[in-house]
Amino acid sequence: MLHQQFFEPYSNLILQTTLTVSLTLFLVFLKIPIFFLQGLFTYIHPDNLPQQNGVKAAIRRPSSSDSNSTLDSSQNLSSKSNSDFKRRNNKSKEKFEFDENNAQIFRLKLDEAHLQSRIYFNDYWYSFIYSLVALSSFLLYKYLGGVLEKDGILTDGSLIPLILGFVGIYKLFMSLARLSFEKSASKRSDKQLSVLFGVLGFLFGFLICSGAGHSVLDFDFSSFDGKGRLFVAVLMGLLSGFLYMPAGKNARAFWIGTDQLQSNLSMIYCGWFARMILYANFLLVFFTALLWISPLTDILISKSVDMKTSSGSIRNAEKLVGNVGFTVSDFTRFRLWCLLLSGLVQIMALRPNLQMYLNEALFSWYQRLHASKVPDLDFSRAKVFLHNHYLCLVVVQFIAPPFLVLLFLGLCQIDGTSFKNFELLCSVLPCTAFMKEMTLLMAWWVIFLWTVFTSASLLLYRRGILYVS
Repeated sequence: MLHQQFFEPYSNLILQTTLTVSLTLFLVFLKIPIFFLQGLFTYIHPDNLPQQNGVKAAIRRPSSSDSNSTLDSSQNLSSKSNSDFKRRNNKSKEKFEFDENNAQIFRLKLDEAHLQSRIYFNDYWYSFIYSLVALSSFLLYKYLGGVLEKDGILTDGSLIPLILGFVGIYKLFMSLARLSFEKSASKRSDKQLSVLFGVLGFLFGFLICSGAGHSVLDFDFSSFDGKGRLFVAVLMGLLSGFLYMPAGKNARAFWIGTDQLQSNLSMIYCGWFARMILYANFLLVFFTALLWISPLTDILISKSVDMKTSSGSIRNAEKLVGNVGFTVSDFTRFRLWCLLLSGLVQIMALRPNLQMYLNEALFSWYQRLHASKVPDLDFSRAKVFLHNHYLCLVVVQFIAPPFLVLLFLGLCQIDGTSFKNFELLCSVLPCTAFMKEMTLLMAWWVIFLWTVFTSASLLLYRRGILYVS
């Protein structure tokens, strides 16, 4: 009885600790991060490929003699045989001889050994586990209702979600920072644009935190002092710089997956279900980004109208125009649900996006294979290698934005009074404002940046300024 009375006030803390330890062991021993990516296809473009018995080509040059060829499990993607090409060379008297064995490309299923051998696999592994464990802790805290009647950070169960949430966000930030400075993973111009957008994001963040954007954005920063505004502006600037290149990859994946190229190659674009996920992801993220812009909020929120007098029915009807919609509390919950769904749908779209990233290398190979009679495949060979080599880097770039949205949203749901127990943090930032406004702003900011960068890139693809090669 004495032990029961001692442990009863800390029951929530014990539940949180048990969930954290058990879920971590479950994710590690069952290798859920690896299982999440298994079944996708990657491609290998070897420099010199010896002849192998029984290996057929899944993609060949158009030829009537090859129309009845079959495929085997390795799914070798190649061109015509050497003898056919030499006969064609003799007829056309070409000076160059093209060895089509060296133009072969192989499609392989991602497995555990392949994923573990990729660079930045550890970043993906720990980012996935930390974020998923933190999100489960937030769900348990929400299920327990925050236990408002209990006083203290140890008794109300908020200590574990707070620690895990900050650890998950820190890990994602550090991973994005490392990937942004990877030399060979992106062009120099992309890195320069990332720095430029980071500076612009800092300036924009400082302006809206200072009250300049109060008439446009539905956020309240009145409780933020100078340190808080500077902190939020720096955070917004970092996110602007880190998310530019991942959003560009997301736009290319959407462009290829929805067959905007009109290539009519079934092995390049998505199937109908994955394509619906890509469209739903884009539209939901775009819609969610608009929900904090004041003109739209004024339309969707209904205002109270005095309907007591019957003589003024015409005037009251005029007042109702544009004032029919959500109540303030319902609209607040609706926006939070949209943020939650946006993060979840982005995670669902990760596998199609990643497959389209890998298929981009296949499309490059196909383009150059059919560009001329003697194609130069050095570029496509390098592209296939880089896409395969930086596989886990792109996975982290695709999975970090939705996890950041969900983690910031989870921190927003924790009662602000719990933060008052962190004296060091409260001495720098106002705790309640940090919990409610700043975390909500960061969740929306990630969605907003993802929408702006992706939409701008798609517009440039549509205009022909950018192109997939």
